[in-house]
Amino acid sequence: MSARIDTEASRAEVCVAACADAWRGAGEVLISPIGVVPAIGARLARATFAPQLLLSDGEAMLAAGVWPYGERPPVVEGWLPYRSVFDLLWRGRRHVMMMPSQIDRHGNANISSIGADYQRPTVQLLGARGAPGNTVNHPTSYWLPRHTRRSFVPRVDHVSGVGYDSAAAAGPAAERFMDLRRVVTNLAVLDFGGPDHSMRLVSVHPGVDRAEVEEATGFGLAGEAEPALTRTPSEEELRLIREAIDPHRAREGEVRS
Repeated sequence: MSARIDTEASRAEVCVAACADAWRGAGEVLISPIGVVPAIGARLARATFAPQLLLSDGEAMLAAGVWPYGERPPVVEGWLPYRSVFDLLWRGRRHVMMMPSQIDRHGNANISSIGADYQRPTVQLLGARGAPGNTVNHPTSYWLPRHTRRSFVPRVDHVSGVGYDSAAAAGPAAERFMDLRRVVTNLAVLDFGGPDHSMRLVSVHPGVDRAEVEEATGFGLAGEAEPALTRTPSEEELRLIREAIDPHRAREGEVRS
């Protein structure tokens, strides 16, 4: 029988649970977590309250069970060729959690480049890649491990992931399936439940208050003056995180406690 676990959760573990909750009630969909904490959160969600989730090994296989982050899954339950991802994407049967470098109040996200001149960027990033198609076809969430005014900006330099105002300007084809679910950061959980789908502060992590989140955000946030406290993982969730999913503590490298 395992020894009783220390139930005091680190900031990284709170973030893991917050990311996991993004897939609560999602049903049988492919989840694509980008980043260490979202990947651990995805495995936690499937191991607890969302067993129907489809999770790949990061390449072309659907993996079963729970396995440690950074290792290969011991059980493969299906083949997922690249073309099949597009079939799921266009049908809305996928929920991705992306990690943008910039995001604004309406959910426009930038993973392309930093700087106003797209041809001569100050910093070259990934390029738009699949972000436009993701955001107009299926549920999308975001993870930002460092909540700062450099990442939460009044307007992104380049729109990679489509936000609500950009979709409205583009018309019904872009708006029809827009579903930006939540934004999880090292400080808080946010969504787009504010006026005109603006960003709203939903909860702050233990040890954080609204003033700290506002100071780290480059625009005003909707939401309660006294936001809720982000939930801490249960004892069983902590056991899964620490012993089965992330025994090597990779989470603490992405979010310092």
